[in-house]
Amino acid sequence: MSSRSNEALYIVFMLDTRFISDAVQKHRQKHHYTPKELKASFFDMDGVLFDSMPAHARSWVQAVAEEGLKTEPEDFYLYEGQTAACTINLLYRRHLNRDATKEEEKRIYLRKTALFGEYDSGRAIPDAESVVAELSDTFRVLVTGSSQPGLLKRIGKVYPGIFNKENMVTGNDVSIGKPHPEPYLMALKYAKASPEEALVVENAPKGVRAGVSAGIFTVAVNTGPLPDAVLYEEGAGVVFDDMSQLLAALPHIREAFAG
Repeated sequence: MSSRSNEALYIVFMLDTRFISDAVQKHRQKHHYTPKELKASFFDMDGVLFDSMPAHARSWVQAVAEEGLKTEPEDFYLYEGQTAACTINLLYRRHLNRDATKEEEKRIYLRKTALFGEYDSGRAIPDAESVVAELSDTFRVLVTGSSQPGLLKRIGKVYPGIFNKENMVTGNDVSIGKPHPEPYLMALKYAKASPEEALVVENAPKGVRAGVSAGIFTVAVNTGPLPDAVLYEEGAGVVFDDMSQLLAALPHIREAFAG
């Protein structure tokens, strides 16, 4: 590699680390926080720890189509993070100007769950395990809108000994799901941490909004088809292309937190 190429890479690296530092500083100033060591890290599941969003989108599209509701896969990347009941009722209001009945909610959710079981690969997002391991000195919490038993069981197989009932917030645990901050406020209680001591790792607009609304510095890993701008508009401090970028940035995030 030429010296000019090395110089260009160095400039890009410096700009990226400066952007991270500036993003953390801006967040701190907004909330009048003081520098703190990173104490807790909160992870969304679908699209962050597991490459499951394509299967979720495909199964949602098919399940609601069987009820006469036409959608596109991209719709469910926008809805991701909220509870299934919220998604179903959003679609019913949009298409039929009414909420779904409890029977309709149950039927669609059961069908969607069955389809997801057929379509999902079960693969972890590349480098997600390394990111989780790198943050092992923090109190790690899984924060997901999912309540599907099969998916929640899988977390123990792919990330053994890391997430259990004491550090998991699921769709069954909250009365109001994402984009409301309740799931991340609950995670803070589990971690016995203040918002300025925590980091949220998300991939979806509603999840980003939930983390930001809880007063937590939130980064997004854009593993789906949405433009980065959608995630920045919801308040993401930094948007990464993949988990390898986040892994490389973690030392700089820690340094920025500490001041």
